[in-house]
Amino acid sequence: MNFKRFGRPAVIAIAAGLALSSCAANEGDVATTGDEASASTLTGTLNGAGSSAMDAAQQAWIAAFQIANNGVTINYEPSGSGGGREAFIAGGTDFAGSDSYLGDDELAGTFASCAPDTKAVDLPVYISPIAVIFNVEGVDELNIDADTLAKIFSGAITSWDDAAIVALNPDATLPAATINAVHRSDDSGTTKNFSDYLGQTAPSVWTEEASDTFPFDGEGAKGTSGVVDAVTNGTNMIGYADASQAGDLSTAKLMVGTDFVAYTPEAAAEVVAGSPLVADRAADDLALDLNRKTTNPAEYPLVLVSYAIVCNEYADAAQGELVKAYVEFISSAEGQAVAAENAGVAPMTSELEANVAAVLATVK
Repeated sequence: MNFKRFGRPAVIAIAAGLALSSCAANEGDVATTGDEASASTLTGTLNGAGSSAMDAAQQAWIAAFQIANNGVTINYEPSGSGGGREAFIAGGTDFAGSDSYLGDDELAGTFASCAPDTKAVDLPVYISPIAVIFNVEGVDELNIDADTLAKIFSGAITSWDDAAIVALNPDATLPAATINAVHRSDDSGTTKNFSDYLGQTAPSVWTEEASDTFPFDGEGAKGTSGVVDAVTNGTNMIGYADASQAGDLSTAKLMVGTDFVAYTPEAAAEVVAGSPLVADRAADDLALDLNRKTTNPAEYPLVLVSYAIVCNEYADAAQGELVKAYVEFISSAEGQAVAAENAGVAPMTSELEANVAAVLATVK
């Protein structure tokens, strides 16, 4: 993991002493299972909301955490990344799950659940490729490059037998049928990651700024499940969704360098491992500047990183301790294994786990 950022010695310094502190954290209440669950002294209710892409992982994490800590109840509403951040900022939840990190305008404001004069931080806890899903009559495999993908979703290419698609798929029988491209209708971090990828790799076509809001007309569907359902049940469809929820749908290969690359959790993790932190953020904020322009075929650049957005100091210290314990679990090796088994996502590297644990050690 490349964590180079000017002015970031604080994170490195904290992480340097992590060998003991992270082990101690993992040996506490959160790690208990089975008969040891009754030994947990944690009690209370946590409310979170946000990313629908990470909902499967959240439900698995919640189940495991509540078994180990049977005095704790956790609720998570997959309302979309934008909705999750809004709810957290307003004090309606204790944490947010978001496929995009807090914007400068959001950080400039106040956070109702946080102690006065303190802010929230972005902690990466979930890595997954975004799959380009499709359901096209007579087509089982699809190669696509960034320019063509951008033209499809911006409305510049409207037919499946367009010359640009045919050139990339000379062996496919592409129908002379209208392309039905489905995007997220709600504010979505998946959309922001998708548009960020297109903006960086097809800038002459996709001229809009990366945003949670899809910038063009077309068919919209709410949530990851809504996009998946629309593509599954429609005709000659294409969409984008967290790969862990693509199900049995066909998925396109993206051109990376000169190769067409299928998504894998491992290829998504490789991109994240080579990506630096976003410049000019607070020392305890771990927002990542993802390397979308890679030409390495071992990397899949259409990837999302979901963040747990938490206060660095909570107005209610008891809630802060609960949030801290839960996020320590989901970002630990044990929690990442739970997500990998139940949602098929890529576990974080040990270095990224260590950096998240270093920040959590300062949360109160």
